[in-house]
Amino acid sequence: MTVSEDVCAEAAGVKVVSTTTADTMAVGTAAQELHLKRGEFAIAVHLGLIRLIVRQDGGRPRVGHDELDRLRAQEGFPEALRARVRTVGTAKGAQQLGISPDRFTRLARAGCFTPITFYLNRYRAIVWLYLADELAGFAARESRLLVGRSPAWLLGRLEGGTDCRARKWRSRRVERLLSLTEDPWARGAVLAETLDPVQLAEVIDDPYDRAYLARIRPEPAFGPTGPPLARETMAHLMRADEPDEMLWRRVSLIMELDNARETRPAPSPGGEWREFEPPGDGRAPEPDVCAPEPDVRADAGSVPADSAPDPASVSVPVPDHAAVPVLVVGSRYGSGPDSVHVPTGVAEPALGLLARIGLRRRVSKVTGRQRPGRGRAPYDT
Repeated sequence: MTVSEDVCAEAAGVKVVSTTTADTMAVGTAAQELHLKRGEFAIAVHLGLIRLIVRQDGGRPRVGHDELDRLRAQEGFPEALRARVRTVGTAKGAQQLGISPDRFTRLARAGCFTPITFYLNRYRAIVWLYLADELAGFAARESRLLVGRSPAWLLGRLEGGTDCRARKWRSRRVERLLSLTEDPWARGAVLAETLDPVQLAEVIDDPYDRAYLARIRPEPAFGPTGPPLARETMAHLMRADEPDEMLWRRVSLIMELDNARETRPAPSPGGEWREFEPPGDGRAPEPDVCAPEPDVRADAGSVPADSAPDPASVSVPVPDHAAVPVLVVGSRYGSGPDSVHVPTGVAEPALGLLARIGLRRRVSKVTGRQRPGRGRAPYDT
């Protein structure tokens, strides 16, 4: 079973414009007009060589006729364009550099060059592909690594079992997608793809936010095509697998999500944006602690005893939108079937960055005690 690499390349360089369908064409037709294969077209989009457009009313990305005219007017078309997106595997890459395939693999595992895409062979093994232009540039810059004994730093990485290919490919893809948009929600969707569902739920406790990020997640240029195994492999490789990388992605996602929530909230399931009322609207006024206490004895003397209302029958008016703060106890992150919600009169304070990414147990300023983690007994009072 061979999976073509267009399944593994994302739709980059996409911008939203108001244009008619007559001014654009489908990506498949554009690839034929440019004499490119589907995988080569997807790589060209990833590198920013081809700009895609999306209509405001939605739909698959398309290519404008003016973009095709621009590419056709370039010198050496189409050979020059195909040469810039030409990829090689381990065997052809080693032949291009003039080294053995084993040495090429060791250089790739040590992170000397970055894969551009991959595919699955008949044995369901990942086969990395590299840009031929980048390998030529590496040979010109680091010619000493191609001959003689490998340096100590490279041998140390290989002896420790380091394999930087997936991480460097992932970083390249993430940085490319982040550079194409300024919308914090879109940037958060890219970063959310680098965390597994458990870590994502720890960082983003709001299910509406997680659902919105999943809906605006970038898709391949040709849509979600290919067998399910290829899509599962793509999702697996996109997730950070080392502690330092996971920590960096969690911190970056939290920062982008804070900016996104300040810009606009995530839409509700009904399709409308949720509105958050200001803290002072619809809430009971806070008591003035500096105001003098009323003279209860003077008021009691002016009211007949037989006309005093029954305390049990007195109804206290409550504002319609009065919010009762809730203190969550029991679960480490305040969600799950083992959580116990205890109403209190004091709102829970905002959590720090270290607590939100899981490096520090959350401390409640109300009670002055650490919250018990999952599987831990509460502290004695």
